[in-house]
Amino acid sequence: MAKQPNSRPGRGRPSSDYTGRSGPDDLAARLSEMARSLQQEPNLQDTLNAIVAAAVQTVPGAEHAGAMVVRGRRVVETQATTDDVVRLVDQAQYDTGQGPCLDATYQQKTVRLSDMAEERRWPEFSRRIADAGIRSMLSFQLFVDGGTLGALNLYAREIGAFDDESEEIGLLFAAHAAIAMSGAQREQNLTAALSMRDVIGQAKGILMERHLITADQAFRLLVGVSQHTNVKLVEVARSLAVTGELRESRGP
Repeated sequence: MAKQPNSRPGRGRPSSDYTGRSGPDDLAARLSEMARSLQQEPNLQDTLNAIVAAAVQTVPGAEHAGAMVVRGRRVVETQATTDDVVRLVDQAQYDTGQGPCLDATYQQKTVRLSDMAEERRWPEFSRRIADAGIRSMLSFQLFVDGGTLGALNLYAREIGAFDDESEEIGLLFAAHAAIAMSGAQREQNLTAALSMRDVIGQAKGILMERHLITADQAFRLLVGVSQHTNVKLVEVARSLAVTGELRESRGP
């Protein structure tokens, strides 16, 4: 994993290779259909898997795709791919701390790499994957208002596989993908919060019945055990709900 440096403005802009050529007329309809399909995915991982699969089908020149996801606002990792070569290329970026996908994620810009053999911007990264068979890459930041989410990265074996049409379609695709990803993250966080509330409620109920105490007293007892044992509150509650026991020490 790679640590995140300071980000800079420029999100959603074309790369320095972009010349202004437009995409196909039916693009809006295709992207709308893709967005509706992504909204039907049941969880965040399935949403990411659908995003990378759809990217290969949608963006001209793409043979493989991957999604990098920022975690804890400090590290980034590859969470969905269409091929193992994506993880190989991404790991080289994490190991060297350089590469087009990291630049797209951290610097809020679109990055196009047309010939890996001639690339000079990321020398250590380029040398590391010289034999991986990937010659072209195209990376887009995935973002919504309020924070960076990661990057959508495209890979190809051909030199110069990505052109202006690839960028224009990819930028629009990435915007739709980021919205779908953000929505899936919010739903996942909400589900986790509701689950946490339920298990704490179950644990409080057990303590209230067992010790004839109030809900507030039961909650304070759970908090006290959490602090004493240095175990997260929800884990203390889950253990009590499952085993019926409230461990008040860190012993084996």
